[in-house]
Amino acid sequence: MIDTTANVVISKANEVFLKINSEPHIEYELRDHFTFEVEGAKFMPQYRKRNWNGEIHLFDMRNKRIYVGLLDRIISFCERNDYSYKFQDNEYYGTPFEVNEGISYEGVKDYMKSICSHSPRKYQIEGVYDALRHNRKLLISPTASGKSLMIYALVRYYVDKEQKTLLVVPTTSLVEQMYKDFQDYGWDSESFCHRIYAGKEKINELPVTITTWQSVYKLPRSFFEEYNVVIGDEAHLFKSKSLISIMTKLHHTKYRYGFTGTLSGTQTHQWVLEGLFGPSYKVTKTDELMRQGHLSQLDIQCLVLKHPPQKFETYQDEIEYLITHEQRNNFIKNLTLDLKGNTLVLFSRVEAHGAVLYEKINNSKRSDRKVFFVHGGVDAEQRELIREITEKEKNAVIVASYGTFSTGINIKNLHNVIFASPSKSRVRNLQSIGRILRKSSNKVKATLYDISDDCTYNSRKNYTLNHFIERIKIYNEENFNYEIVTVQLKKDGN
Repeated sequence: MIDTTANVVISKANEVFLKINSEPHIEYELRDHFTFEVEGAKFMPQYRKRNWNGEIHLFDMRNKRIYVGLLDRIISFCERNDYSYKFQDNEYYGTPFEVNEGISYEGVKDYMKSICSHSPRKYQIEGVYDALRHNRKLLISPTASGKSLMIYALVRYYVDKEQKTLLVVPTTSLVEQMYKDFQDYGWDSESFCHRIYAGKEKINELPVTITTWQSVYKLPRSFFEEYNVVIGDEAHLFKSKSLISIMTKLHHTKYRYGFTGTLSGTQTHQWVLEGLFGPSYKVTKTDELMRQGHLSQLDIQCLVLKHPPQKFETYQDEIEYLITHEQRNNFIKNLTLDLKGNTLVLFSRVEAHGAVLYEKINNSKRSDRKVFFVHGGVDAEQRELIREITEKEKNAVIVASYGTFSTGINIKNLHNVIFASPSKSRVRNLQSIGRILRKSSNKVKATLYDISDDCTYNSRKNYTLNHFIERIKIYNEENFNYEIVTVQLKKDGN
């Protein structure tokens, strides 16, 4: 029966879903409002076979459910359309909207200072305060802003409250990095944290589990029953289906927090992330951190390599041409060896490009610098060893895949990054830039060398040149300093 005292009655079905009670015409409006088109859907088999129109409906007309984290957006929908609404209590899960009035800013500030050897910054305290006050939140904070300290504060708070916590990250490297960060903050990670990735035991009695999403998303619901808190780091990197699988199995988990550097260009749609974790809260921005002196100053040198006019039938044809271009690879080698300080060279394809660049740089007679090669086949322990060595070096070179080093590897003593492979991903670009922004005792300035290629044919820009234009838009949006320099490739080029 429809409650006639309000147009829309909202209750909790559980900690994942809200139940909406309303007239049929409002339900249709809700369905249309909370609908988005999946990027790249037209290339998917279901779409091509006409079994799916490429749209996702977040409001399910069959069971009248929608994600709890979208409550704020539902209220905005009601207010915009002059629909009255009310909250209905669920005896077990409570009301849809709850605020912890006992949480104060000063209390959070004092607590964070008491549990950490590092002094928390104002925006970190504000982020943790907002999260604890509302029980669920998607916190947007750029790379090098100190997300791990905020995560640590939330973990410690709930451990003190005897609430078992599941911390989910996208890579094995990040499992180890988070574990080590907690130690660096002054905590006995070994006594409180269990780590799960390939080959590790799943079941444990410790209050905190740090795991990759790949290791747990297929596990039965029974595994998730004991967790009262879930935290997702680098949430934008989770595959949508896997994230939904994890978060819906945590049907009774009240405390939910996601962390991401950006929501633009994510694999998982923003509304899905907000729905599963909570409303988004922007903690700080990169340019603000630079102004405040928390990050290194950044210069971006955009090096546009001028090629003879080329017409490519497909994007893949162009990529094959660029990564196998001898003069281009020699240019990257020479640029790397000319630079002073620890330098990270990022590539996309291991065998076709990464291995070639590594061999050229490592075997060059011009330099006796230490050169490391990192890709998905290098185990987590070896990656961590390379990170530790680099922190002590002043002039090392790391040739690494975007997948392994653009996310989750914290090297403070990194002076230069070279984009050796083209990329249009906003997330990947910003994450990669974050690799060089961390300050160290001997570094106040960092430089990014963004290599692009101009193969313009009959006034038609090539694919990767258009991607470069998109990167320039990002630099403008983020208020980064950049300079564009055109380089004519040498034909002999050694």
